[in-house]
Amino acid sequence: MKTLIVSEYMIHQPIKFDSAMTIASAVELFLKKPQIGAPVVDSENHVIGFLSEQDCLNSMLESTYLGESHEIVADKMRTEVLTVSPNDSILDIAKSMTAKRPKVYPVVDDNNKLLGVITRHHLLEAIDNQLNANYQKGHARLV
Repeated sequence: MKTLIVSEYMIHQPIKFDSAMTIASAVELFLKKPQIGAPVVDSENHVIGFLSEQDCLNSMLESTYLGESHEIVADKMRTEVLTVSPNDSILDIAKSMTAKRPKVYPVVDDNNKLLGVITRHHLLEAIDNQLNANYQKGHARLV
């Protein structure tokens, strides 16, 4: 069985945010790409936080009562971020996601610089590809 690793399935050019961006600008980025959460990076591309669509939704709802919002990403981002390495096992990450872990993990190098993200969707794709490949091999032997 082939080892499935993150670098083979991750998004190499994900949405990412600057902590000084407005929440409204972050929402615009979310609406352009199908990604439910994204890392917040500093000027050197180090991961310093994480912002989800849900964080933005909460902020946007609050702003409807106030008439406008002046919140920035730094106001809503989570600073404790679970990250993964490009060489981590897809199966290990999938197991951790079943325990209500994040649905999106930033992929970082040894210096915590952002390389991409991997989502639950990409894990499903990797496992499905592996299962189909195994099925095809097994089916070919039976014929």
